[in-house]
Parts: sequence; C-alpha cells; structure tokens
Amino acid sequence: MQLRNFCLSLLAGLAISAGSFADTRPPQVELKTTAGVIVLELYPDAAPKTVDNFLQYVKSGQYNGTIFHRVIASFMIQGGGLGKDMREKPVRAAIPLEAGRALEHGLKNDIGTVAMARTGDPDSATAQFFINVANNDFLNHQNLPEGDPVQFNQGGRMINAPRSQALQATAGYTPFGKVIKGLDVVNQISTTETEYRSGNQNVPKRDIVIQSAKILNN
Repeated sequence: MQLRNFCLSLLAGLAISAGSFADTRPPQVELKTTAGVIVLELYPDAAPKTVDNFLQYVKSGQYNGTIFHRVIASFMIQGGGLGKDMREKPVRAAIPLEAGRALEHGLKNDIGTVAMARTGDPDSATAQFFINVANNDFLNHQNLPEGDPVQFNQGGRMINAPRSQALQATAGYTPFGKVIKGLDVVNQISTTETEYRSGNQNVPKRDIVIQSAKILNN
C-alpha cells in the first residue's frame, strides 16, 4: 500500500511538472497562407505587451483573410492589416513601444524575426507586423548618450540632432518573436513581383493571403 501511494504521488508530481513545463513554453502561432505555412515563436519576456497584443488579434480572427500588402526583397514582408480589397481592418488602441526592452533581452531585427509595424510615432503599433528577411540593424532601438544635441547612427551615418528628434529616430521597431518553420515561405514571398495599387507601393501583384492564424500551444 505504501509503495502504491508513493507511485501515485510520484506520477502526480510528474504530471504537475509536465503541466508547468507546457505552461512556460513560448507561445507559437501558425499562419496558414496561400504561399505556405509559417510558424512563429513569440517571446513574452522580451516584449510582454507586444506579444499579448498580437495573441489577442490572433484569437479574435483579425488576421484571417488579410494579405501581405508590402513586400520588399532583401528587407521584409509586411501584413496583418489590409484585406484583399486594400482596406484597413478596424484595430484596437495602439500599444507602447518595447524595442528597448527587446534589445535588452537580445532580440533584434535579424533575419527571421517578426516585429510590429508602426507610424512615425513610436507608440503607434496596432495589428500590422513584418518579418525580416535581412539583418536590419537600423530598425533596432539605440541607446543615446547624455547631452543635447546628441550623435547617433542613422543608416550607417553618424548624425547630430536635438535630443527630442534623436529619441524618435532611434526608438526602433519591436521584435517579439521569430520564424521557427516556413522561413523558405517567407523568402519566397519576399521575392514576389510587386506593383503600385490603391495608393500603396510594393504590393504583390498576386495576393498572398493569410487564410488563418491560430495559436498552437497556449
């Protein structure tokens, strides 16, 4: 009886450990596209608000039926905001930039990473995202030295500017995960032929649609 109870306790402990392990795995999201399947692994430790925001959009079905509407070879592919009619879908409130935190966690805009798109306002990201197909260092957050004006690197050139202007120019774009399956699909999309359409440049001539987006493990 004592041996049986011990075995049951051991099995229960293993079950709890297995459950705990499953709960702590990075969330993964599958994007099923007309070009193939892309699987993203997301890193809440590096960009918690960004990851939560992205997952909320996935859960709501926001990305289903959207297209990769901006594709630039040797740079990135961008999607998640426009339907095939080139109209932008409604979005929730913008989220704060977490590019600095991501950089502190070693996450950069390198090949295969996924990051949030935004306007010139650093805190303007909503639903649109992009996947890097090159090591785009100029998209990373830069820590500025003390003083005003300050000197910073802009596309390989050192620039002197007022601190307020420099802060905006060096804010960066928040990477929050990476492609763990389907990088070949991403590269294929990045080389597709593009055109000018509905006021937008670099739109694939043949629609590349995100047919569905779903969370695989959370």
